[in-house]
Amino acid sequence: MTINCRGHLIDFKVPKVMGILNVTPDSFYDGGKHNDLKALLTQAEAMLTQGATFLDVGGYSSRPGAEDIDAKLEIKRVIPAVTALSQRFPDALISIDTFRSSVAKAALDAGACLVNDISAGQADPEMMATVGAAGVPIILMHMRGTPQTMLSMTQYDHLVLDVTKELAQRIAQARQHGISDVIVDPGFGFAKTTAQNFTLLAELEHLEHLDVPILIGLSRKSMIYKTLKINPEEALNGTTALNTIGLRNGASILRVHDVAQAQETISLMQALKN
Repeated sequence: MTINCRGHLIDFKVPKVMGILNVTPDSFYDGGKHNDLKALLTQAEAMLTQGATFLDVGGYSSRPGAEDIDAKLEIKRVIPAVTALSQRFPDALISIDTFRSSVAKAALDAGACLVNDISAGQADPEMMATVGAAGVPIILMHMRGTPQTMLSMTQYDHLVLDVTKELAQRIAQARQHGISDVIVDPGFGFAKTTAQNFTLLAELEHLEHLDVPILIGLSRKSMIYKTLKINPEEALNGTTALNTIGLRNGASILRVHDVAQAQETISLMQALKN
């Protein structure tokens, strides 16, 4: 499977790494670390050197219970970051992590080439059309409700089948809007309990029926640090362990805070596969 990011053909025969660059003050792990453009560019350079294929810039914290900021503030946070990254690293593939079409359009105009929507196009009725008109790929993540309400929406008839079915519906919507390249994300931690997260990871291969690349975002999440009774700063080893399982079960992209370790995991899994 491949996607086309404005002329860059990305082949997922070997899985890829997406580095997380949050420009928010309150993200659960790296909040406030990259708000300064100098720090952002330093981190981006390190991630690219370590093997990141994508850089994912986000200005809206989606942790449970996070503050719901407006589009104006989100744009104020992300556009200087995307602009600086695209100017400093013109060949970098920049993803904009947003569920708002206005933010997506502004970021695409500033140099982003991929939209990562945690709502899979459901939060903003203009998102699908915006992405289709821009001719860029979209990441459709499974979530119910919003970051403010999702913890109360964890009831499923059959978790894996329901997630797969709902993502299939979102893919169909994307196709109707002319979006050729779609990636899916099962949404670990979004309207799922810790136990449901582990079930979803164990049965991740069911998402391969959707016939699109699968992104997993497990990096330092609560399913790791709550299970191990540690904090996010201590959750790198657990992240590596679960990313290994994710790769074994069909993941094509690892979205992480720690690129070098994710790239090493991919290299070892490729050696095992070969």
